[in-house]
Parts: sequence; structure tokens; C-alpha cells
Amino acid sequence: MSIKGKACIAGIYEHPTRRADGISSAQLHAEVALGALKDAGLSLSDVDGFFCSADAPGFGGMTMAEYIGLNRLRHMDSTETGGSSYMLHVNHAAQAIAAGHCDVALVTLADRPLAAGGGTGLTGIDLRHMPDLPFLAPVPMAPLYAYAMAARRHMHEYGTTPEQLAWVKVAASHHAQHNPHALLRKVITVDDVLASPLVADPLHRMDCCVMTDGGGAVIVTRPEIARELGRPIVKVLGAGEAIKHTNGGRIDLTYTAGVQSGAAAFEEAGVRPGDIQYASLYDSFTITVILQLEDLGFCAKGEGGRFVADGNLISGVGQLPFNTDGGGLCSNHPGNKGGMTKILEAVRQCRGEAHPAVQVPDCHLVLAHGTGGSLATYHVAGTLILGRE
Repeated sequence: MSIKGKACIAGIYEHPTRRADGISSAQLHAEVALGALKDAGLSLSDVDGFFCSADAPGFGGMTMAEYIGLNRLRHMDSTETGGSSYMLHVNHAAQAIAAGHCDVALVTLADRPLAAGGGTGLTGIDLRHMPDLPFLAPVPMAPLYAYAMAARRHMHEYGTTPEQLAWVKVAASHHAQHNPHALLRKVITVDDVLASPLVADPLHRMDCCVMTDGGGAVIVTRPEIARELGRPIVKVLGAGEAIKHTNGGRIDLTYTAGVQSGAAAFEEAGVRPGDIQYASLYDSFTITVILQLEDLGFCAKGEGGRFVADGNLISGVGQLPFNTDGGGLCSNHPGNKGGMTKILEAVRQCRGEAHPAVQVPDCHLVLAHGTGGSLATYHVAGTLILGRE
């Protein structure tokens, strides 16, 4: 069953905090939920579908339903795929709405690793009993090292350079300067990135995303409900999800599961990469963006480094504006789950509500893409294509 045009994103909210001292994770979930409902013009009593991941405390959805006051739920989903979870949640919410299982779905993310001193692990995920853990002993591979491996392989295969990687961060910084909530608002240069400490060859510190507290929420509804709310209509036109793993060690680090998820989303939406006016791309590291650009079809395999060079991702300057809020590289990456913020900025662009300095003119077709897990081990990709009615 296709979900094309059968559900709309009617409300969004991004928590302004980047460090949540004195705010519990449950309170963060509640605050982003209320913020998104207010944006949509709806109330808690309208919500009959709830979607969250393992960052929701206690029993997850069941606990948060009571805490927030969701009394009319008839559909719940707690899919957990790391950073891509929220692309999958919007897809699953649209499927549930199309099937008649709910009418108004709430999707929430909230995490506070900085305030909690929790480090870079995924909140709510117990890694102690993973079946692959004995093969990673004595020291499991940190995400930074896994992405560095992918970057080094891409350099070996295609001649990608550190300077090209740096252009991704530079573009993000040009956008973050206009976001009052961005953690890093200083515009930087390629030389600045290359001068930052080398943390895992070939990645420098500035090739890495920020780590923040915070969260966000999305309201997905039936189109009939969205049209009654008086807000710009943003339809879910296509979605795709796919998994890639090590396949017993036979793994090619030069591509991601976005090859499959992107193709599925474009097919369902009936559009091509060249039709997309704005792209929210998961930017845990600069190499992540380059791989996604290739895998989603914005450029040929191996051409990602050249594609991003010389400001080609900067709004008003380049061919494909990306992450105009500053993205995870400069603005916000709550815990290890940056997918939610990608959806939020894509919706802002589609509504015409991004900052005027970075708003894409007459923006009516956008893409949001997330990668959850690790490029060098296993991950799930989720792709959404959204369009303004």
C-alpha cells in the first residue's frame, strides 16, 4: 500500500535547549510534544497514535502516554534504529493513518546525555549482550573510528580529499550563523577544519557532529485534518527504509543503505533526485553527507567530494542547499539521534518558515534522510520525501 499523499506533517517543534540541566528526559518529551501540538493547533485529546524510541524513559511509550496525558491512544510504535528512527516513525505513522489505525500521530525524541553525563551511547539501549560483542573485545569500535574507516576507504577508492570533507562543515557553519539556538554559530573555513585536531585519521575534530541535549516532535495527521488547521500543508509523498550489515565480514564501506531506502522513497513519490530543492542529510560526520549524496542519486558514486566543494551545499550559493539550520555538525544532535532535526528543518523549508537568509525560494519538494547505527558495521537508513500542497 502506497502512503503517497495519505498523511501530512501538521506540526513540528524543536526544543531550544542544548544542555538540559534540571530538566528530566520525561519533561523534555512532554515539552516537545506540547510544542508540536501547539504548532499544529491541536491538543493532547486529539492524539490517538504515539511513536517513540528507546530514549523514552520507563516502559517507553506506555510510560510516556501516562506522563504526557495521552488518553485516547489506539496505535503505538517504539521502533528503535538509532538516528534514523524518526524517519521510520513518520513512515510508520503515515502507514497507520492510511490503514485507519489512527488519525493524529505524535512522534517524540528527547535526550540529555550532557546533563546526565552519559557519554555518546544510545540512551535506553543495552549493548552488553549484543551477539557480536565477543568479536569486538576487548574494546568495541567507537562510532568515530568506524566512520573514519569509511572515509579512508572512500579516499582510497575515489580520491576524496580532506579539503572536500571540510566543505561539508563549512556549509553547515554558513547556515548555523542564522540560527539563534545553534550550538556553534561561527562561520569557519576549510583551513579551520584542517587545523582542528586529528581525532581519527582522516577525520578532524570539526569533521564530527556536536553532542547536545534536547529533542523535537512531529505531528502526522490525515490530510483532511491538516487542511482544517490553517497551517501550510506538507504531505508525505514517499518513504523508504533499509538495513545494511557486515554480511559476515563481506562489506563494502563505500556505500550505505541509503541506496535502497532512497530508491524506494523516490519511486513511491514519483520524483527524481534532480527535482529535490532542499535536502536534510544526516551529518554525524562529514563523510556521512558525502556518502548519502552519492547513494541518494544527487551525484555519481565517487563524485561526492567534488559535489560538495566550493560551497555547493550553501543555500543561495550552491546547487543543493542542505541542513539550513546548521545540522548536527553545528546546531543540534540530541544524544546520538540527529534524524528528528532533519525532519524539522525539511518541514520548515517546505512551509517557507526557515530563516530568510537560508530559505530556498518557492520550496515545495524536500528530502530528509537519516542513518542510524554505524557505517562500518551495521545501520538502518530512512528516507522521506515531503511536498507542499
